[in-house]
Amino acid sequence: MQQATTACPTLAALEDEAHGQREALLTKSESVVPTPAEQAGVYIISVAARMLAMHPQTLRKYERFGLIRPSRTDGMLRLYSAEDIMRLRMIKHLVDELRLNLAGVETVMGLVERLESFRQRIAPGTGSVARAFEREMQAIFDILQGHARAERETP
Repeated sequence: MQQATTACPTLAALEDEAHGQREALLTKSESVVPTPAEQAGVYIISVAARMLAMHPQTLRKYERFGLIRPSRTDGMLRLYSAEDIMRLRMIKHLVDELRLNLAGVETVMGLVERLESFRQRIAPGTGSVARAFEREMQAIFDILQGHARAERETP
């Protein structure tokens, strides 16, 4: 029983670390381009599943469907990065809260990638259009990640 209680603080520490990395990614004023350290896989599937309150088979299913691509060790173990965890949290929100099926999730994630690519091409701070676009992008990402509900601004 003592062994189980020592594992929990470690899991809590991992969750706090992933949450901190996720928040750091979300609050960057520049484009959200992960650093090599954020892209490195550090969590094995069982730890990632616990962090996300998901079954490991669900993570495998998302990989088979092409929604996530964890890195692999030489022994073929899946390693999930902070970026993967953030992406999986978004997928979980889309499936659980917004009730999208995996085809819908795939479409939304593709649109998010296209919008992020577009964001990177716009020169930051080059006028009111860029600032308005940046505000709208942040609102979209907040909605997709479950941080805010969809609200229309009144002119």
